[in-house]
Amino acid sequence: MRRRRRPSVLALLPALALLAACQSGGGEASGPTRVTVAHVPSTLFAPLYLAQAKGYFKEQGLDVDLRKVQAGQDAVPLAGTGKVDAVVAGFSAGLFNAMDQGLKVKVAASMGASTGARPSPTALEVAQRVLDSGEVKDAADLKGRKVAVAGGAGAAGGYQLAATLRGAGLTLKDVTVVNVAIPDMRSALADGGVDAALAPAPFTTAMEEAGVARPLAVPPRGTSATGVVFGTAFADKPAAEKFLTALRKGAADLQGAGATSEVTLGVLAEATGQKVEVLRKTPSYQWDPRLAPDAQQLAAQKRAYRDADLLR
Repeated sequence: MRRRRRPSVLALLPALALLAACQSGGGEASGPTRVTVAHVPSTLFAPLYLAQAKGYFKEQGLDVDLRKVQAGQDAVPLAGTGKVDAVVAGFSAGLFNAMDQGLKVKVAASMGASTGARPSPTALEVAQRVLDSGEVKDAADLKGRKVAVAGGAGAAGGYQLAATLRGAGLTLKDVTVVNVAIPDMRSALADGGVDAALAPAPFTTAMEEAGVARPLAVPPRGTSATGVVFGTAFADKPAAEKFLTALRKGAADLQGAGATSEVTLGVLAEATGQKVEVLRKTPSYQWDPRLAPDAQQLAAQKRAYRDADLLR
């Protein structure tokens, strides 16, 4: 009776390597790594949309699922509990309070920052009626008046307002901050609900062209209140660094004329639902090529919230 010949160890090596790759979740056999990202569509987050549209995430072996949310600051706890891997959003007083209480998230990157130039992508728009009456001549005259901010004083816009008012010697406590959704700011200015609004483009452009408001001040250069937040469980995975590598590649494409190129405008129009012709008239933000978290801005933001009694 003939003996059955056993396969050699050398013959088994390819199969063993494939099995190990499948079990470890690495290698081509396992396919791309899925990464879920919550975001509120905004031109502030252009590196995210360019990385997705140009295939930079795929180059890193990632399958990125972008999930739209109504308010980024409300989505941050989803990262802390692992329901999403990352949130691209504005930083808020609620984020700092939650981190202080043990929410398992990390600030991983920065996003768009103000240029400080005029026209600015974000501006303090003052109602034309109070300008025409002479009641308000400069930002200092807003003391005691109502100013609209999406999300209220504790939102990212609250810090941008604080940074803008600082040049006039005012703080958040010197005005009455009213929580008004960005699309509703124009009507609030027109009907007297508020006297000013901290608004982003292209809503600022629409207000000005309608004769409803005029920009009185803009956030200083470098003012930033947005970025990328990772859940700590995701932050420790190799996919997190790959995600940041792709984002940085998107940010590199936004340097210089890249921020307003036709390719960029097309990607942003698709991602935000805005028309390309509107975006052509919209001032651009600026992005650090490395998207490094801005420790100075984060500290300044915490001080502004603390001064307004918004931090525990």
